[in-house]
Amino acid sequence: MSTDDTADRSALQELGKAWVAAELAKDTVTLAALAHPELRLVGPFGFVLDRKQWLDRYQPGQLDTTSLNWDDVEIRVLGDSAISIGRQSQQATFQGRPSNGDFRITHVFVRDRSATHGWLIAGIQLSTIMQPGAPGGPRP
Repeated sequence: MSTDDTADRSALQELGKAWVAAELAKDTVTLAALAHPELRLVGPFGFVLDRKQWLDRYQPGQLDTTSLNWDDVEIRVLGDSAISIGRQSQQATFQGRPSNGDFRITHVFVRDRSATHGWLIAGIQLSTIMQPGAPGGPRP
């Protein structure tokens, strides 16, 4: 691993921490600063949100995230893009309904030297983590 890769991974970890803090604070100004204009999110049930829809999740009465952990993260830097795969555990409600869960989360980052962390989030995909043997889950 090169020194550049180490610095990039560190910057991406910091960006990830800023993303978690902004989600918890419902800070759409910071989230907007972290997001590429072409950001797309694929949710755990297959829905797709563009950047505006992603930011609008925090309109009053929509998403209320009370706990969010991002861990077990592996980051691969590929030139001017990077991919992280980690685990997101959350306690939240969406439109008053529970939206709790454990998800495998993939972030796609693109280098942007003008961004605070030198990177922007260009893509997010969430997949529900299911226990082996659970209905619809992997077989043991």
